[in-house]
Order: sequence, then C-alpha cells, then structure tokens
Amino acid sequence: MDIWSATARVAFVPVPGSRGKREWRWGGRDGSNSISDAEQLLCLMLPSTEIPQFRLDEPNSTDEDLLTVLRPFGGAIDIPQFLIGLVMEYLERYTAPDGTPIFSGGSYFSPLFPGEEPTAEQRALPVVESFAASIPLMLSSLGFIKVFSRSVTRPELRARLAKVEEAASRRLSAAMIGLLRSFSISVFPVDSEFATTLLRTVNQGNEPHRRVVEDLRVSLREVAAGLRDLTFGLTQVEQIEREDMLFECGWSWSVHSNATPVDFPVDLGQQVPGVALDAPYLYFTVVALDAIADLNNDRTRLLRLLDDEQLKIATALRLRWDLTQRYWSIVASFGTKRWPLQDIPWRTVDGVESDYFSLLVTSIAARNLSVRPNDLDLQRLGEILAELANRSRMTRRPLREDPALNLHSPGVAIEVEGATEFSPRLSWVAADFAPLLLKRAVMVAGLVDRIDLRGDAVNLADDLWDHVAQRRSVVDEEPGLWDDPSRVYPLQPGDPSPSWHHTVRVVESLVLAARLAYDQPLRSESLLDHAHSLLAEADHLYSQELLAGTSESGAPERKRLEAVRQRIRRAREIMPSRPGTAVSLLLLALADLDSLVASRDTTEVF
Repeated sequence: MDIWSATARVAFVPVPGSRGKREWRWGGRDGSNSISDAEQLLCLMLPSTEIPQFRLDEPNSTDEDLLTVLRPFGGAIDIPQFLIGLVMEYLERYTAPDGTPIFSGGSYFSPLFPGEEPTAEQRALPVVESFAASIPLMLSSLGFIKVFSRSVTRPELRARLAKVEEAASRRLSAAMIGLLRSFSISVFPVDSEFATTLLRTVNQGNEPHRRVVEDLRVSLREVAAGLRDLTFGLTQVEQIEREDMLFECGWSWSVHSNATPVDFPVDLGQQVPGVALDAPYLYFTVVALDAIADLNNDRTRLLRLLDDEQLKIATALRLRWDLTQRYWSIVASFGTKRWPLQDIPWRTVDGVESDYFSLLVTSIAARNLSVRPNDLDLQRLGEILAELANRSRMTRRPLREDPALNLHSPGVAIEVEGATEFSPRLSWVAADFAPLLLKRAVMVAGLVDRIDLRGDAVNLADDLWDHVAQRRSVVDEEPGLWDDPSRVYPLQPGDPSPSWHHTVRVVESLVLAARLAYDQPLRSESLLDHAHSLLAEADHLYSQELLAGTSESGAPERKRLEAVRQRIRRAREIMPSRPGTAVSLLLLALADLDSLVASRDTTEVF
C-alpha cells in the first residue's frame, strides 16, 4: 500500500492553474517511453490482479484500506475506470497513426561512449524489453477488464471496455510476434574465440579440451535436436548438430536481421525488417523468458485471455522458452565438479564478465528448477545468491571506492549491436541488480521443500529486502519510490524522481513474497508423527472423560470438555498441512483433560 500511495503522490499531480484538478504524469527519472510507461502502470496493475487482497476489479469487495490509499483516483467504482483509462491512454500513446504498435526503446537507449547521443532513428528502434513489458501489462489489463465487466451494466461503459480490450489484445499479439522474431541461435566453430570462452567457463574440472567438447555436445543433444526443428527466421539451424560446432540460443535485443514477417490473421500494422545482431543477449533472454512465463501461467489459462491465434504464437514461444531454459541450465550446471555458475563472475562468449551476468544465469536456472524442483540444486542456487549478495555489498559493508558499487550505480552497460555497425554505438544500461537479486531469492525460497533450506532462503530474502527498502528515495520528507543507492552506499545523491524500472522490480518481488506467504507452510514429517501421537493420546483421554461422566457434570466442566472436543476436532482437520499448529492445539487439549482428571481425583479424595 505504501508503494501505491507513493505512486499516486508522484504520478497523479495537480494541473497548474486549475482548482483541484489532477492529471497522470507519465515518465520518471528515465523519461517517458514505451517501457518505462508500461512499468509505471504495472506498479498498479500487477498487485491488483495477482494479490487477492489488492483486487480492484470487483468494486463491491474492494478493501477499505485500499480505497483510502487510492482516494485521489476516486471511489470503488471510479478506480477501475481510472485504471482502464490509463491503459487506453498508454495504448494510444504507443500506437502509430497507421495502427502499428510502437515498441521503441526511446530514452532507455544510451550511447556506448560518453559525449555522444543516440539519434532519433535509433531511439525509435523496437526492443525486446518493450515487447516483454507489454505482455504482463496487456495480460493484467485484459484480465482486469474481464472481471470488472461482470459488474458493469451501462452500455457506454461496456462499449468503452470492449474498445480497450480489443486494443490491448492487438498490442499483446504484436508483442508476442516481436518476441518470436527476436529469438536467435548463434552457432560457432569449436576453435573460435566464442567456443574457447564457453569451454573455459564450463570446464570446471580441467578436463581435456576434446572430452569437454564431446560431453557438452552430448548434454546438449536434445536441445540441438529441438532447435533444429525451428525454421522461422533462423539461418544457422542446419549447422547446429555438426561435431565441429557449438551454439547458444536465446533472444537478441530486438528483431534480428534474419527475421521474416509472421503471418497473422489480424492486421497488426507493419512488421518492420529487423536490424539487431542475430545473436542471443543474456540480459534480453532473461527478460523474454519472464514475459513468456506469464503467457502460460494459471491466471492466463483460467481467464482464457488468449484467443486461438494467440495460443498458436504462445505455443511457439513456449517451445523456445523450454529449449532456452534447458540450454542455459545445462551450461550453468555442466560437469561433475562444481557448477560453472558457481565460478563467479559469469563470462559471456564475447569475453565480458560481471556478477550481473551470474545473477541472470541464476535466474534461468532457478526458473528451470521450478519445473523440476531439486532441493540440493536449490541449495546451490541459494548459496550462489548469498555469495552475490555479499559480493555486491548488499549484505556486507562496502570497501572504500569499492568497484562492486558499480553494479548499483551506474550499472552494467551492455552494447546493443546491429547487423551493420551503429553510429553512434548504443548500449543498454542494467542497474537493477538489487531488486532482481531480491526477486530471485524470493523465487528460490518458494521452490524449496526442505524446512531448513526454506529458512535459509527466507532469511536471505529478508536481509535483501532490508537493504532494498532503505534505498527508497525521500521526496519532501515523504517516502518515495526507487532507487536511491546513495542512501546505503557512499555515492553521490542522484535524481530523486522515481525509476519505474527499479520500482516495478520491487513490486514483482513483493508479489512473489505475497504468494509465498499465502502458501501453506512446509510440513515436518517428524512434527506430523508427533502430532499423531498427541492426537491418539488426546482422543483416548477424551473418551475416558466421557465414560467418567464429565459431560453430565456441572456447567463449567461441560464447557471445558466441549472446548477440548473442539480443539481435538480442529487439530485433526489441519494436521496434514499444519502439524505444528495441531500440536499446539492438542497440548492445550491435553492440559485441560489433565486438569479435569486432577479435579475429579481431588474430589474423590475428599
């Protein structure tokens, strides 16, 4: 609620010269673009569609505390309409006159070298992060409209909802096609520099070169076979199974130069030729994987948010999602010694290394383990995350002029290359290490089934949250949004206006944490056995009290015996999922039973 309150305060501002009128202010620290504005809306839409207590699409059941926080937007009926209006405004801002959805990177593009400035044409280039940001925003908007429309009877409002729904569905389709056209496979000879770097990364046991190549190719055989069957816009597929070749797969930073248009029955405007280098980028691969996961989650399926044609594209993306997850998980855990992922920092095939890349690969490995949970592997991931937290000085005091602080400010600059050289050369700056590490720590905590490992993961997430929470900016002595690393590190204070990119990462982490909190606690088998023993004893003693006639005694005794019966009944109900709570109830019941026995024994003596 604090985040929503701060969002309303900084984004819904008074109109100059008006009396009490307010307007939505797009953009923040990084200006207004198709990504930042989507992230700004997601700060409101994600919690309202993912956390039951924060639902805003059913006006009659909206929590009073939420109404108080969002009062600037209106009442329970007004708030959903206000949010839908913002979504429509976003769709109009990022749709060209010919109806083509706009996915430009805009102000998120940075020059690779100081003193230069990206051209207007470069800023207009579509980027995978915009495709990816549009998918959860459009899905949450479509779901929000579908639920809210059940309570709408006014014809004009229903017509407005239908218009927004149609526009959101079109943008969703375009974003999915953009991701499909950005998928890339890079194949390179085993004696190339790329292969040398990859083999040095995976060869943690100092095995002979030829053996490592053979073992890696065997491990990746199924992935290669799956990729070979993909033909759309992929020019190097036919070489992927050659014994003298290795490969990578994932997403480029934009539609790549070899991508061809995708046939789609709905007119989505122009599918412009790709300009990006036809090679995977680790950063954009993780961004794409997270977005594609939303296309296949339970809410998307239950609400039937995708039509038949979108389901076909989603299936194609899911296949690429599976193969990419599998590829990077194999590479990250290759060999019989320590994992390559544990050899921090991770080095990409072009020779660039950073703790940030280790975090990205950990993100992929964690998501892959969500499909095939394994506590030992999750323990390793937890240890890697803890090490990254230490190295990034999130859980350790920084050194003087500590280079680790560059992860937080200014961040990691990733050059985005075109099929032909850009002028000036462009970069994409990733400075979201802290909230991304928090997000992955919460994810791992939710996957662990062992109580001790869950405790370690939750403790790490708590420590990371303590750090991230301190990095909220302060505006006019009010808690603002993220991110101000100077509040925890010896850095120069930055722009106090919000970074929606950082803030939405924090919101995503809190949504995951809320899901974890709503889950049933882990069950201890030893505690369950103990609960069964206590239940057997309590049942037996309760039956004895019935036979002793306590139920026919005075009112106080009957009342206490009834309380015992209720506790035993409740303990029996919750024991399979909450044995610890059952134990506490049974201990109370046993204490009351013993008190009844002792009272009767005393009476018999006298």
